[in-house]
Amino acid sequence: MIIVAVASGTSADGLDVGVVDIDWAGAEPNLEPDIELRLLHMRTDPWPAGLGEAVLELLPPAVTTAARICDLDTAIGQAVGAAARRAMHESDADVELVVSPGQTVHHEVRDGECLGTLQIGQPAWVVEATGLPVVSDLRARDVSAGGHGAPLTSTLDALWLAAAGGPTAALNLGGIANVTVVGAAGEPVTAWDTGPANCLIDIAAAHATGGAMRCDLDGAMATRGVVRSDLLDRLLAHPYFALTPPVSTGREVFSAQLLDEALAQTAPIEPDDIVATLTELTAVTVARALRPYEVVEVVASGGGTRNPTLMAALRRALGPTRLTTSDRRGIPAEAKEVVMWALLGFLSWHGVAATTQATGARNSRVLGRISPGDA
Repeated sequence: MIIVAVASGTSADGLDVGVVDIDWAGAEPNLEPDIELRLLHMRTDPWPAGLGEAVLELLPPAVTTAARICDLDTAIGQAVGAAARRAMHESDADVELVVSPGQTVHHEVRDGECLGTLQIGQPAWVVEATGLPVVSDLRARDVSAGGHGAPLTSTLDALWLAAAGGPTAALNLGGIANVTVVGAAGEPVTAWDTGPANCLIDIAAAHATGGAMRCDLDGAMATRGVVRSDLLDRLLAHPYFALTPPVSTGREVFSAQLLDEALAQTAPIEPDDIVATLTELTAVTVARALRPYEVVEVVASGGGTRNPTLMAALRRALGPTRLTTSDRRGIPAEAKEVVMWALLGFLSWHGVAATTQATGARNSRVLGRISPGDA
C-alpha cells in the first residue's frame, strides 16, 4: 500500500512529506509478522507565507479566538492537501491513502496526566485536494485510553530496533526531544518526552535576530557562545525534569515565557551565550533521562541532527554511549517522522491497534479517524 504522510512538528518550520510503500511481510494484518516499508519520495515544503508564524502565535501566553483557530484549521488543511498532491505528482506513485496527523497547537498535561491534545488541519481539505481517504487525529485515542498521545514513535522504533543487539534508544530532536528505549525481546518498550530539543533554541535565535532567523543555523550561535552555568542550573530545576516516564510535554511548557522568566532572574547574558546554554540544556536532559536505562546506542533523527553543535554536546553528555543517526539504520534523519506517521496510518486503515502502551495507555488502541475519499 502506497501512502503519503504529511506532518509538521512542534517547531512549525514546514511540512515534511513522505511517500512510503508499506505492506505485510506475513500472511495476516497484525504486528506479529514483519512489516516491509520503503521510502519512495521525501520533500519538505515551506509553509505558505505567514502560516508557520501564525501557528507559533497561538502558544502561551498568547490569547486567541475560536475564529482564529477556525481560520488556521482551514489554512493548514489546505496546505497539507497541496503538499500531498505535489508529492503524488512528483513520485508518480499509485498512492492509496493520505495520513495527516495535523499541527499540534495545545497539549494539556496536569499532575502528570494528559487530559487532552489538540491538532488542527481540517482533513476534508486534504480529501478535496487529493480525492483520497485520509487518516487523521492519531493522538486522541491514545489519550482517551490513559496515555499521553505522545511520543507515538515507539510503534516504529519497537519494530525497527528489535534486532539492535542491546538496549538502544531512538531519539527524535524536533521542537521537543523524545526517546524510545528498546531492550531485549519481550521487555517492555519505554517512550517519553525528555524536554526541549530545538524549541527554546529557536525562540532565542529568533529573538536575538529580530525574527530574521528561526533557528540556530548549523549551531553557529552556540559555537560562538559560552554555557552559562547559572542559567543552565535554573532551567534544570524545572519540575518537568524530575517526573518519571511516561510523560509528555510541549511548547506550552517550554515557551518564550519560561525562557523570559529564567533570564529575568539571571545576570545579563549575551545572545550567543543564551543559545549555547539552551543547546547544553537539550544535551544534558537527554543524557540524564537515558542514564538509568544503560543504553549502548542512541539513534538520533529529526531537525536537530543538522545542528553539529548540538550533536557534539550530546556526544559529550552521553559519554561512552554511542551516538549515531537514523541514516545509518536505513531511515533518513529528516524522514523518520513521516515514515512513522505512514506506518500508524497504515495500521489504522487495517484496523490494527498501533500503540505499544509505552505512552502509559491501558492497552493498545486503533488510532485516528478516517475521512472517506472520492472513489
